[in-house]
Amino acid sequence: MRCALRAAALAACVIASLACSNDPYPSADANAHVLYMPYPEAPKTLDPQVAYSVYDHEVLSNVYETPLEYHYLKRPYELIPGLVTAVPEPRALGDGRVVYTFKLRRGVRFASDPCFALGGAGRTQRELVASDLVFALQRIADPKVGSPVLVTFSKIVGLAEFGKRLATLREDDPAFAALRIDEQYRRAGPIEGLNWKVTDDLKVTDVLDVTLDAPYPQILYWFAMPFTAPVPWEAVAWYDGEEGRDGFAEHAVGTGPFRIARYQKRSRIVLERNPDWYGAVHPEWRAPAATYPSEGEAGDAGRGLLAPAAVGRALPFVDRVEMRFEKEAIPVFTKFLQGYYDRSRIPKESFDKAASGGVLSPAMAALGMRLERTVTLGTYYIGFNMVDPVVGNAAGERSRKLRQAMSLAIDADEFLRVFLNGRGIPANSPLPPGLFGYEEDYRNPFRSVDLERARSLLAAAGYANGVDPGTGRALRLSFDTGDTSVQARLRYQFLVESWRRLGLDVEIAATSYNQFQDKVRRGAHQLYFWGWVADYPDPENFLFLLWGPMGQTRGGGPNSSNFADPRYDALFDAMKNRGNDAERLATIRAMRALLEIERPWIELFHPEDYALTQGWLHNAKATGLTVPIWKYYDVDAAMRAERRVAWNQPVRWPAFAIAGLGVVLLVPGVATYLRERH
Repeated sequence: MRCALRAAALAACVIASLACSNDPYPSADANAHVLYMPYPEAPKTLDPQVAYSVYDHEVLSNVYETPLEYHYLKRPYELIPGLVTAVPEPRALGDGRVVYTFKLRRGVRFASDPCFALGGAGRTQRELVASDLVFALQRIADPKVGSPVLVTFSKIVGLAEFGKRLATLREDDPAFAALRIDEQYRRAGPIEGLNWKVTDDLKVTDVLDVTLDAPYPQILYWFAMPFTAPVPWEAVAWYDGEEGRDGFAEHAVGTGPFRIARYQKRSRIVLERNPDWYGAVHPEWRAPAATYPSEGEAGDAGRGLLAPAAVGRALPFVDRVEMRFEKEAIPVFTKFLQGYYDRSRIPKESFDKAASGGVLSPAMAALGMRLERTVTLGTYYIGFNMVDPVVGNAAGERSRKLRQAMSLAIDADEFLRVFLNGRGIPANSPLPPGLFGYEEDYRNPFRSVDLERARSLLAAAGYANGVDPGTGRALRLSFDTGDTSVQARLRYQFLVESWRRLGLDVEIAATSYNQFQDKVRRGAHQLYFWGWVADYPDPENFLFLLWGPMGQTRGGGPNSSNFADPRYDALFDAMKNRGNDAERLATIRAMRALLEIERPWIELFHPEDYALTQGWLHNAKATGLTVPIWKYYDVDAAMRAERRVAWNQPVRWPAFAIAGLGVVLLVPGVATYLRERH
């Protein structure tokens, strides 16, 4: 009888399992207007004045808003008004200073939060005012905050001095240091370059004048980054980590289209529609950053990005964003193929099955999926240390020809094919596509493989067949790297073998990242592999990497090649603060021509991002920058639910076989039991 009961229990469990699903989400959400996205790294901080990683900004850019944003569809990138009513124009003062006037929208409110009770009993939210933007800029100067962009914003007259006064007051007076943060900032005194006022009795706008000590047109791009997101002083004062409260780095209070409903950063982050967002409350304003655009770049209409159902509609389209922590790429892709994520990158192991030659595979196309391709605003390169006695400036024409020869030996196309599934564009200059000054038809004469010419240049440099005349052996060089992984070793070995074809003996010197950084700081490196991804879409953000004053060894800047050429520096000074006109383009071309010859870099590639989107996800366009994009996404929840069912049909025959076996065991036992009872 016990055997019969066990068999019955087994059969019941199996039959119950037939009704179960592998769906990781609640059944109540099957037809909900929810966006499902994975994330591979937990945000380090939710403090907008500190956060600098892609994973931080992916969350922050949808919760906080900035004075300016980027047009979602247009390329090259174009700034549009965000929290302000218009993109400000520079106004020159007679003493060389420049003023930008930001007119903030009235009627914008922070998301509801208990912290606002600090401003009055019972308050749960309040309106955004210009002083909130000033407060954010003051936080950048505050040494206790530790913002990584203080140097950039020190161009605002008096900002750096404010930070120094604040530090001195705290050090000299413990009572001052104990004051609430807004009171500390008030007593530390105003910042000369930040002045705000209400312009009229109706309080239609708050006006903030930002004065720079010299022209710097790129400052506007920084006002489209989370560093300049207005922050309420109440949130910083309240979320101090005391008495069970969160720290401010773990609790966001913004004005964005979404607010954080759940924050378990190592498992699940949930954003929900902010009902008090100005775009939802005032769709009649048709504010550029709160309305789906009506124009884009060529081809957008054909890709369904300008569908009549979306154009001109108030944002956001989805009610909630469910983010799930997924460290490994393959499980993410598997769940994507089951319909449980709406968008996914393609793991290297699955790339050939998903896309070939930059085209979506027939199998993926049959499932209604789409392939998104976009070139990231980044450049990867091999750099020479220009203060090294062998490969640098000290050797004059000899080292110049050596660098040129080594450049001619590197096949960027083959590198991309072998290591990145072809995901990238061979680089001919530091500037990636999408920036002013990038010219698609430009070809660097030292960036196509030509071993015969390379050998001729080596001979002219005194290194015939790669031999160092001083030793009678192959010229020995060091390739420094801070990545000791097997995969990195294979990449570097590819480059080393390319130079070996010229007779050069290049040794890979792999150390820890910290040791590598120390060598670069000391100028003890020769060759190295590095990359740069744009902070903002302007050529200055790449060309400054070779500007003499930015030399890392002497000045601590990001110019890791320590390239210093007075001709280049003069051209950079003339280019950096100009608008995008014909003269700026001519200057960039002159800089490019100089870099062709000098070869401080061997430009390798601009990375390309491939991603798959489900057929039910609409309006998805890769940006190449970390900007607020989820408010533009829309989903067809009914289609998603239908396809999830179709793609996740259980294999039922083993379960039925086990259930049948249970019945076979059950029936004799029951019969025996009944006979014994009678």
